[in-house]
Amino acid sequence: MSDAADGELGRRTVRKVSSRILPIVGLLYVFNYMDRANISYAQLGMQHELAITTATFGVAASIFFLVYVLFEIPSNMIMKRVGARLWLARIAITWGLVTVLTGFVQNVPQLYGARILLGIAEAGLFPGLLLYMTMWFRTGERGRAIAALALAQPIAMVLGSLTGGFILDHVQWFGLSGWRWVFILQGAPALLLGALTLLYLPNLPSQARFLTKAESAWLEREISAEYRSEEPETFLGQLRILKDRKVLYLAVANLFAACGLYGFTFFLPQIISQLDPSYSATNIGVLGAVPFLVGAVGMLLVARNSDRTGERRGHVVALMLLAAAGLAGTIWFRQDPVPALVCLSMVAVGVLGYMAPYWAMAARVLSREHTAVGLAAINSIAALGGFLGPYVIGINAGEGNVSLGLYFPIGCLVVCAAMLLAVRVPRDEAARTVVPAGAAE
Repeated sequence: MSDAADGELGRRTVRKVSSRILPIVGLLYVFNYMDRANISYAQLGMQHELAITTATFGVAASIFFLVYVLFEIPSNMIMKRVGARLWLARIAITWGLVTVLTGFVQNVPQLYGARILLGIAEAGLFPGLLLYMTMWFRTGERGRAIAALALAQPIAMVLGSLTGGFILDHVQWFGLSGWRWVFILQGAPALLLGALTLLYLPNLPSQARFLTKAESAWLEREISAEYRSEEPETFLGQLRILKDRKVLYLAVANLFAACGLYGFTFFLPQIISQLDPSYSATNIGVLGAVPFLVGAVGMLLVARNSDRTGERRGHVVALMLLAAAGLAGTIWFRQDPVPALVCLSMVAVGVLGYMAPYWAMAARVLSREHTAVGLAAINSIAALGGFLGPYVIGINAGEGNVSLGLYFPIGCLVVCAAMLLAVRVPRDEAARTVVPAGAAE
């Protein structure tokens, strides 16, 4: 086949993969992240009904991550054996059921139990999706593909903010409080997504009905060529990646980044509510969507530039420092809504924009045989930041001043930047084909 014909085959294949794979995995992550974080808006209503303090909320938000961490690696290893289609569908259906049932808890212990079950149900989705991406996108395109996936986070928070605030104020059906309907209405779509995944998501390019034989063969050949020839390893052999110092170092750095990300995500509604006590839940939801809209744009621009240049580390370091500066500004302007929203938008650009270059960088240090365990290990360790961030903010924040708890995530973001500044990562080859659908062009 001539170079021109091969190039056209590659462009056509990437376009098909982007248009068929990214929408499904993107929707999975949108509702996954929204159902994980919808407690942040439900809290505005249930704090009175269940007598939840700021510290209690911090525990409820963070306890999810303790069990989530334990099941990440086993989940990815199971997915590698049974296939992405079946396993991702199982994850979606179980987390949807748990989220809906959370709308019926009657006390704090039951809320804690529901969050623990949600952590078990959701465990493995994000590293599973990252692993799935390595089967469909080459290195030079993976940063923007991951950005299209990571774009689900701001979309989830915009959708969750707008609908969460509206539901709290306007939905009181069948005598149930609005905060209960936040869980029920936002959890139900995951059940449909699970069925959609089971029906339409192929495990591998060779099983994709939307690709011709030539297209699937080209894609699998191209992806296989990026990995050195390896003999399949045993279960214990794959676990050896957990001893790799570079993997552990990247994981700990990502743990500090996660403290900032989840602290910001779970406490944003309370930060905004304290800018002006007269805000209704709908007002808080609308204003809470603004930083994530800005963060979405920033994420795509960062991903485009990172893939164009092949540079990852510098992007991540700069974004961590930007987020730290934004949180510091949020504390300073905590009683001035306009500059506070500007600072919160800086935080969103930083904590969301870092993900595409970071995960492209992390995948760069792993062999193909170690990808499933390695990505899950990094994400599992980092998920502890999801526990520490909300928990420490909750116990340090005053009931009338959440900003007092923000010094901890500021320090974590700075530490992450300093750690990654010391990492040596080879520059990736620039993207060679079209931009995946949904990514910046």
